[in-house]
Amino acid sequence: MNDDTFVGRSRTAPPETSVVGVLVPVPEPWAQVLVDWRSKVGDPQATLVPPHVTLLPPTEVPCADRPAITEHLARVAARHPAFEMHLSGTGTFIPVSDVVFVAVAKGIGNCELLASDVRSGPLTRALSFPYHPHVTVAHDVPRDMLDLAYTGLSDLSAEFPVTSFTEFEQTPAGAWAVAREYPLTGPPFRS
Repeated sequence: MNDDTFVGRSRTAPPETSVVGVLVPVPEPWAQVLVDWRSKVGDPQATLVPPHVTLLPPTEVPCADRPAITEHLARVAARHPAFEMHLSGTGTFIPVSDVVFVAVAKGIGNCELLASDVRSGPLTRALSFPYHPHVTVAHDVPRDMLDLAYTGLSDLSAEFPVTSFTEFEQTPAGAWAVAREYPLTGPPFRS
């Protein structure tokens, strides 16, 4: 059998692109609480996607650009200070999208500034929806499960310092693996 498709390259050659995302992870003990809730409502992403606030949604990038992306993200982190985040209560994007989330009550502006800065340079991209920092707890599950997540987490209150953001890379199995953490070392913002 003659298979010209693979002439000149190995079948195990690395891919030319990878899928990356940048986020603020939710720390323990709240991360496990949110994973448990996401599992409880039957969300298939519960064990694949760690609880987080997205700064850059999944984005396909050329593997050759990874060094420039690392440098870019390090510069972004050096411009932004650590900040306090408070997650409180729930919200939903219904009817636009079947999503229930835990709301960011404090740290919204910090996330907006970080996300805008991350999505520049080699990571410039348009968004499908306006940026709204949140932590997804139910996505594309039956309506009764959306309602359960919405009411079950309505009293959640989690406060924690955000001292870094994390770059993740999607594995071939669809899970997300930490590629690198970037400490926030910028000077405090003046008010």
